[in-house]
Amino acid sequence: MSRYDYDLFTWGGGWGGVRASRVSASYGARVAVAEERDLGGTCVNVGCIPKKLMVYASHYSEDFEDAAAYGWTVGPRSFDWATLIANKDREIERLNGIYRTILTQNGVEIIEGRAVVVDPHTVEIGGRRITAEHILVATGGWPRMPEGGGAELAISSNEIFHLESLPERILVVGGGYIAVEFAGILHGMGSKVTQVYRGPLFLRGFDDDARTTLAEEMRKKEIDLRFDTNLASIEEASGGLVATLDDGSRLEVDQVLCAIGRVPLTRDLGLEAAGVRLGKKGEIEVNEFGASSVPSIHAIGDVTDRVSLTPVAIHEAVCLAATLFDGRPSSPDHQDIASAVFSQPNIGSVGVTEAQARAEYGEIDVYRSKFRALKHTLTGSSEQTMMKLLVDRASDRVVGVHMVGPDAGEIIQGIAIAVKCHATKAQFDATIGIHPTAAEEFVTMREPVAAAD
Repeated sequence: MSRYDYDLFTWGGGWGGVRASRVSASYGARVAVAEERDLGGTCVNVGCIPKKLMVYASHYSEDFEDAAAYGWTVGPRSFDWATLIANKDREIERLNGIYRTILTQNGVEIIEGRAVVVDPHTVEIGGRRITAEHILVATGGWPRMPEGGGAELAISSNEIFHLESLPERILVVGGGYIAVEFAGILHGMGSKVTQVYRGPLFLRGFDDDARTTLAEEMRKKEIDLRFDTNLASIEEASGGLVATLDDGSRLEVDQVLCAIGRVPLTRDLGLEAAGVRLGKKGEIEVNEFGASSVPSIHAIGDVTDRVSLTPVAIHEAVCLAATLFDGRPSSPDHQDIASAVFSQPNIGSVGVTEAQARAEYGEIDVYRSKFRALKHTLTGSSEQTMMKLLVDRASDRVVGVHMVGPDAGEIIQGIAIAVKCHATKAQFDATIGIHPTAAEEFVTMREPVAAAD
């Protein structure tokens, strides 16, 4: 009989924690999961799922306008925030139940409450001490908020999902994907949106052509983008808030949404006292197999601050379970991970950016196309789609693919398989396109637009 209560104790019931627990249990491990909020973590409750539902909701305003060009008469219309939130909450509650069922049907014990690590094999939760051969920390991340200057009057992306009403005027602070997505969501629902970012162009880390194209398209939609600008202070005023920016301008708004980044949720978990080494942002430092500086304590997902994407956390979870309980040491593969920004229009990306390609490969060929989608030849919209291929000239391998346009995430998911398989430009060229689609452009671009030696 084991001298521990469990083989694995998982702290965090998000996608990563749930998957690691379920798969470990399928290998015969005795597993418990502790969660102090709702099962499903950030993604299900205040992240990917409700946000994507809001993206769908917000795009109807443009769809109604486009319908007229195709002969449809759309009558009087209005948007009801309360209906959307109620329907969204019902779906999230359904998903919470699914996660609970997944765990219980696989024999995983669910413990509600906040856990604190006592030592390398012990946690305490609600006054109860639990021992485990392995402890997995999968607590995820949390929105970072500014300090001082009335910052307590602002909301984070957590609270935006639970507002009682849609703000008529909102200031979005930040330049990451969360800020960009909510700027589009709120604009589509009817809010007057101003977005400020302290740098010269938002979405740092994405390809420059994609960033520039998106900024152009958002401005066409009359979203007020202000770069090289930051929030200085917020104060209450009659009928709302007054936000002062660092250029001295003042905005009267109903809400200020701060989406300036996320930090690993490791504070006050007892990790450092147990000997776990943390990085500058509070992230748990792990080796290639997910083990921390304390061999019995492991970490996956956003709490490690490696690649903060839900599918990555799931992949890391499966690898960890195989390593610990199936005798197959498995290291997660973090190369060529596809991603999408559900901005309006969307961004899809896989592989390296042009700047990274030039630094890594030296001699590259760049293929780029910009066009108006077939749909908009009737609507009159000037929205542009941008597609880009980056090719290592020495091997002819496609090393980066980027797109701005409708359904970019859906399209790039398929392209990502080719990039992962090291497909060459010749193989892209030999692929017959599906006509008429936007995606066929990826296999019909023949002449490079730029080259570097």
